[in-house]
Amino acid sequence: MIKSIQFTSRKLGFALCAATLALLQACASSSGGHPPAPVSAAVADYSYIVGAGDNINIIVWRNPELSMAVPVRPDGKIATPLIDELVAQGKNPIELAREIEKQLSKYVRDPVVTVIVTGFVGPYSEQIRVIGEAARPQALPYKQKMTILDVMIAVGGLTDFAAGNEATILRSTDGGKQYSVRLKDLIKRGDVTANVEMRPGDVLIIPQSFF
Repeated sequence: MIKSIQFTSRKLGFALCAATLALLQACASSSGGHPPAPVSAAVADYSYIVGAGDNINIIVWRNPELSMAVPVRPDGKIATPLIDELVAQGKNPIELAREIEKQLSKYVRDPVVTVIVTGFVGPYSEQIRVIGEAARPQALPYKQKMTILDVMIAVGGLTDFAAGNEATILRSTDGGKQYSVRLKDLIKRGDVTANVEMRPGDVLIIPQSFF
């Protein structure tokens, strides 16, 4: 009877070990199912896009009374002297300057306009979003050549419960493709080979560790 109980306990132990191993293998395969994120991802001809919340300086040459600093409203529009409403969101500063010139030409002869962005937020489609086990999950304005290390510094690093090496980047510019990144190696171990560039609209997903 005792031998039978010992044999049954041994079988149960083997079964539990096998189940645990299967679970670990499943977790490993799920986290490693995405290709590594490319080290270089920045677009060479990237141009900043104005978004709601940005602050812009509008300079009209030889017309100081028409030059002013204005915020981009939540609806993505601006208002200036002689222009009641103009959509600024989605345009780069040069495109916005040409549009202002077009509107002002109804009242001013050959206006020359320069637009300078002084406060950067950018449109939602361009922002970098960090969700999951970051110290301060948030959305960040994209900057050319921004790396994942820059992003992690901005959000305060990982929490104690983060599975850093199972994190992924969801990249909308690649049709929603996901790439694996090694945040733990980068932040905890100082492995700079794990540092990769971000793209506008990237979502960094940091899962929780269950072990």
